[in-house]
Amino acid sequence: MIEPIGAALLARAAYVAGEKVVDIGCGGGWTTRRIAERTGNTGLALGLDISPELVAAATDRAQRAGLANIRFEQGDAATAMPEEAPFDRLHSRFGTMFFPEPYAAFANLRRMLRAGGRLDIAVWAPIADNPWQRNVMAAIRRHIDLPTPQPREPGPFALGEQDYVTDLLQSAGFCDISFDAWTGEQRVGGPGSDPESATRFVLDGMQVGDLVRASGDDTRAAVHRSLVELFERNCDNEGVRMGAKAWLVSARA
Repeated sequence: MIEPIGAALLARAAYVAGEKVVDIGCGGGWTTRRIAERTGNTGLALGLDISPELVAAATDRAQRAGLANIRFEQGDAATAMPEEAPFDRLHSRFGTMFFPEPYAAFANLRRMLRAGGRLDIAVWAPIADNPWQRNVMAAIRRHIDLPTPQPREPGPFALGEQDYVTDLLQSAGFCDISFDAWTGEQRVGGPGSDPESATRFVLDGMQVGDLVRASGDDTRAAVHRSLVELFERNCDNEGVRMGAKAWLVSARA
């Protein structure tokens, strides 16, 4: 679902052989494996994630891919310090928006990098620029009361404001900060989705699904119908698609 944005971030980062890279919030390891392929046998790709289950899955996938220059570690990037630090590069595809104490967390990310090392992260632009999320939440809000998002609170859109991201990075000791906008269509539920599968993704795979389930079976059924109708209006031969925007951010330590 987010692979196109990940590919754009990798292209912007332009990793080369021999670099030592830490991948923050690596999840199942897709980006970490791509980094390992680019840095080669003389480099290192270290994936760091808070979920032990995802770290185990990522490790298994890397082993099956035959990659020797890759390692995964379970830990909270807000406080963890892998033994391979300091790194040449730091990478994160949507893994830096959830820190409860973001200023302290970004200071720790800075400590993971050598002087002159480079950070490359992808974060969502404001929800107003992301119909794939804004319209989904509006459809759900027709049936249940959803909490009003607080600006900058931990969550997918916490780093949507460029001024805030710049302040976080500068306070942590980064400079040469730059932003590129990625805009395109988000394939809700992944390429090839249909209105039903995209609806199941929202209700079973997104955090808002917990609130819908807590509202009872009748409300869940009503939300399900509204989401299917929304996705039917935004579907083509390649699946459900809705507009999306992300920031690709670079900075120097």
